[in-house]
Amino acid sequence: MNSNESVWKSALAGSQMLFVAFGALVLMPLLTGMDPSVALFTAGVGTLLFQFVTKRMVPIFLASSFAFIAPILYSVQTWGMSDTLGGLFAAGVVYMILGAMVKLRGVGFLHRLMPPVVTGPVIMVIGLGLAPVAVNLAMGKTGDGAAELFPYQDAMIVSMISLLTTLLAASLAKGIFRLIPILFGVLAGYITANVMGMVSYDAISAAPVFAIPNFTLPTFNWQTILFMVPVAIAPAIEHVGDILAISNVTGKDYVKKPGLHRTIFGDGVATSAAALLGGPPNTTYSEVTGAVMLTRSFNPAIMIWAAIFAILMALVAKFGAALQTIPTPVMGGILILLFGSIAAVGLNTLIKAKVDMAQQRNLIIVATVLVFGIGGMVVGGNDFSLQGISLCGLVAIVLNLILPKESPESDDLHEEQEVVEDLIDHAR
Repeated sequence: MNSNESVWKSALAGSQMLFVAFGALVLMPLLTGMDPSVALFTAGVGTLLFQFVTKRMVPIFLASSFAFIAPILYSVQTWGMSDTLGGLFAAGVVYMILGAMVKLRGVGFLHRLMPPVVTGPVIMVIGLGLAPVAVNLAMGKTGDGAAELFPYQDAMIVSMISLLTTLLAASLAKGIFRLIPILFGVLAGYITANVMGMVSYDAISAAPVFAIPNFTLPTFNWQTILFMVPVAIAPAIEHVGDILAISNVTGKDYVKKPGLHRTIFGDGVATSAAALLGGPPNTTYSEVTGAVMLTRSFNPAIMIWAAIFAILMALVAKFGAALQTIPTPVMGGILILLFGSIAAVGLNTLIKAKVDMAQQRNLIIVATVLVFGIGGMVVGGNDFSLQGISLCGLVAIVLNLILPKESPESDDLHEEQEVVEDLIDHAR
């Protein structure tokens, strides 16, 4: 194979990787009021920066993180978009600090600070806390339910078609198509909404063909920073899982080379760089890891091509305008599945780690975090307050550090109780 043919094959594979990531990539900024063209641009730039930091060794693509949706929605409403971007920049710095601490203290440091009993319920809160937003959008309302954007009946038809299509694509599609259920759901919902007269093309007509994306500069205040920084906990743990997953797929140990400290640091650089331009925080995409496994495309150069294509697409203004014409019920239908899936990932984190809920400390941590998060607990006053994911993350970490671990004798007692219960059940 000559070099030109190799380049074209890499470019084609790169476009395919962007195609896989595309649905989730643009959905997140559309939900949070950010510009999808900026999100495309910052996903490309963030991936290039990540590849530079990790010495072009890891075949991973970075794009919009769903873990930050709820915090961004609240922060924009409370402090505005520019201050929110300042908080997101600080969250990226937290990643960089975590990367430096992993370098100094070893990989085990993260697991000791944030074991599954901490990360599991926090991830569950991310999904369950967003459930009302998904339902409101699906019913044709705004995310907070304050206003009706579309008639209830029309919205439900569109949202349920989007949801059903996404479900069917995720469970029945084969090969590469199984990795893009969101894209199928958006297309089906958009076509239905268009037939029902819910789509306006005025924005597309008014937009130029090419234009520089509408970048927004961050501003900084301590309230937004302190609110946003703890949110980095869940994506940081997710990052470790993604690096282990891509290591298993390729048969290379990326935790050792280029090192987990480099990959986390690269993720942080990508997130902070995105915030400087007005884009959403970046994270490693599991969908793309699935595509790498399916296509056996292990060359990191493919991700560089995907990043270049993302940047080029961001410059097509009519394309960005078309994305913003997607009616909210389309997104609401998909988000019912998406937010539920996030909650299920948190539950699976507890199950896979075999977290024993019979142990009082585990029960206390999980129960407190879930009720704080889903119930909307707020700690603090007008000048400074913590709530949502930031509060849940801090509470989970503090409880895990201060609550005493049960003694081996207590563990033995639990085991004896289980044996006795099994014998009684068998006797019955």
